[in-house]
Amino acid sequence: MHKLREISEILPGHRIVLPTEYGITFAYEETGTTYLDNAFGKANELFRLVKRPVIADDSGISVPALGGAPGVYSARFGSEEGGSDLDDVGRYELLLERMRGSADRSAFYVCCMVLILEDYRFFVCQETLHGELTEVPAGSGGFGYDPIFLLPDRHKTVAQISAQEKHAISHRGKAGRRVGEILTAIHGGPS
Repeated sequence: MHKLREISEILPGHRIVLPTEYGITFAYEETGTTYLDNAFGKANELFRLVKRPVIADDSGISVPALGGAPGVYSARFGSEEGGSDLDDVGRYELLLERMRGSADRSAFYVCCMVLILEDYRFFVCQETLHGELTEVPAGSGGFGYDPIFLLPDRHKTVAQISAQEKHAISHRGKAGRRVGEILTAIHGGPS
């Protein structure tokens, strides 16, 4: 639901609906090794079911000091080791634990967004947001890793800024605006 709210706010004037509004229960297992694999797979599978334009994304956080982890496994971070699925707090606490003592705290978010309009007609946009990992979480906004993702130029975590500020700079906001530009170019405006 967090992503639906964000995409709806990023693409004002466009009607964004979930598969359930078409009576479809949709679950896609993200088994790809890249953001593009997962986003395109999800979009393609959903397009086959609804035969209408679809938008799907895959996103995550990458930490160079951890070899790019958790990366495409961000939503499943910690559970791939045989444990139970962690919630947002459990995942970011595990990430902070793995980073304990690391001098290089750089990190970046990635969002790969795929728009499929019809068979063989699709668009892909992948964007990033660079920052650093904090030592402790701060803020109550956003979701996922936002409480530990510091924006050095603002001296705040993503969880400490407004939704509007986040959409203006975030990986998903940038990718969503590009997709919105494509929709506007094709259809002449929001729909």
